[in-house]
Amino acid sequence: MNDSLTLRPASRLQGTLRVPGDKSISHRALMLGALAEGETIIQGLLPGEDPISTARCLRALGAEITEINSTEVRVRGTGLGQLKEASDILDAGNSGTTLRLMMGILASQPGLFSTLTGDHSLRSRPMGRVSNPLSQMGAQIWGRQGGKYAPLAILGQSLKPFHYHSPIASAQVKSAVLLAGLLTPGQTLVTEPARSRDHSERMLRAFGAKVYTDESLTVAVEGPAQLVGQTVIVPGDISSAAFWLVAASILPGSELLLENVGINPTRTGILEVLQAMGADIQQLNPREQAGEPVADLRVRSAQLRGTTMGGSLIPRLVDEIPVLAVAALAAEGKTIIRDAEELRVKESDRLAVMAQELRKLGAQIQEHPDGLEIQGPQQLTGASVSPHTDHRVAMSLAVASLLARGETTLENPECARVSYPDFWTTLNQLIL
Repeated sequence: MNDSLTLRPASRLQGTLRVPGDKSISHRALMLGALAEGETIIQGLLPGEDPISTARCLRALGAEITEINSTEVRVRGTGLGQLKEASDILDAGNSGTTLRLMMGILASQPGLFSTLTGDHSLRSRPMGRVSNPLSQMGAQIWGRQGGKYAPLAILGQSLKPFHYHSPIASAQVKSAVLLAGLLTPGQTLVTEPARSRDHSERMLRAFGAKVYTDESLTVAVEGPAQLVGQTVIVPGDISSAAFWLVAASILPGSELLLENVGINPTRTGILEVLQAMGADIQQLNPREQAGEPVADLRVRSAQLRGTTMGGSLIPRLVDEIPVLAVAALAAEGKTIIRDAEELRVKESDRLAVMAQELRKLGAQIQEHPDGLEIQGPQQLTGASVSPHTDHRVAMSLAVASLLARGETTLENPECARVSYPDFWTTLNQLIL
């Protein structure tokens, strides 16, 4: 693909599609497969750059992993506590999930020395939120600004059980602490201020770990655990489905059927917000695959209306806020996004970047420290825009371009490969 891509307005979208495998589940399936005894078979894994980074790190630590693809990946694990020391620096690329969850795994492997880094974007993202609780468990972690930023060096230790009261709702922080607890005698607990996605808890149970949850937003894992290889079927990623849900909702005459989408209740904030905005979305054939709820989603165009989103809802749709900002531009009335300051420390400052790039298309957006305020509907005009190397920004701007008058030039479209390698091909197939 060229360094830029020309996008044109579309009249409508029509068709049936499957979105790539869930990125969060793909990471965790690779990691738990590498830590388990025996073989893990993963079907539907996301063959994006982030899971490829996870597989690369795990291979360097002794796990045997076949070529990453969406059909079938086989992982031969080392057994818990049996990772070997990598001979080189572990590179997490652009993947915050890889880096943060690997910190929990490596911190609890006694005597194992590891160095972790990532690309320029990842080296600017906060890692103290993970190194702090791990250090309180007895981990030895060194890094820039006292372990707040990568590169990080970790010397694995025998950790002590710990109850961590997290100041933020973050599945990555929670998962890192739980993974560290797998080798720690007794119970390791995490309490969050709001519920974050629970893929780690579900998959840890499936692999044989003793995991406990309650209604007080606390989850516990009991160690030392024993993990046994499993067959994991990865559902479609609702965060990837979000682009099509919004695009079909705002383009008159559109209708799409998205097959096999994960509808884990800790991830369905996007469905709740779009339905509150008046979207026409149906859940068909609900079922369960490998402990995860799945359904087919039919979406038809509808006149959206503004809404307000914030509070405990935000962790359940944090990755979908960029494309929801696009939906707000097509909606009647005011949309307010608040309590979303976490977006400022993603692959880019997503609040600032979405406001900046949508303004290039003629949008009027008020940016606040913790969110955005958008009065719709607004008419957009094609322009040259940049995703700032952020995959979700790139695809959100693509959805906006479908509404714009004239041509939009998107720089660096290739960054979408992080989570959706076939996005541009799929877009071309659906446009009528």
